[in-house]
Amino acid sequence: MPILNYTTKVPATKTVGEIQEVLAKAGASKIMIDYIDREPVAVSFLAIMQNGTELSFRLPCDWEGVLAALGRDKVERKFLTPEHAKMVAWRTVKQWVEAQLAFIEAEQATMAQVFLPYAVTSTGETMYDRLINDSKRLLT
Repeated sequence: MPILNYTTKVPATKTVGEIQEVLAKAGASKIMIDYIDREPVAVSFLAIMQNGTELSFRLPCDWEGVLAALGRDKVERKFLTPEHAKMVAWRTVKQWVEAQLAFIEAEQATMAQVFLPYAVTSTGETMYDRLINDSKRLLT
């Protein structure tokens, strides 16, 4: 069975704008888009936690992983392009963000709890990257 959103026709830039809108409605501030070669690669934003602390988050979009998954799923050839993989990847990021925000709205978790792997540390790496690269330092 092919991955979620594999038939989308929504341009990546439109989806990125929708993600910005959803995050803003949830209270995020200073929402930025990171670009490489004029292509969006991540959404970064600030959010105020329950204790008043402001945290920075960075949500990456790995379209290359999506392209590999589409190839494994043996989808039609028209879906096996980098451009299409970017559209699918961003749609999936958007749906994931919406699901996390619904969880927060239902008071099942806080923003820090659901977005913690994507929190940006003082060194510029995400908490996930820090855990993977130096788990002893993080967990002690």
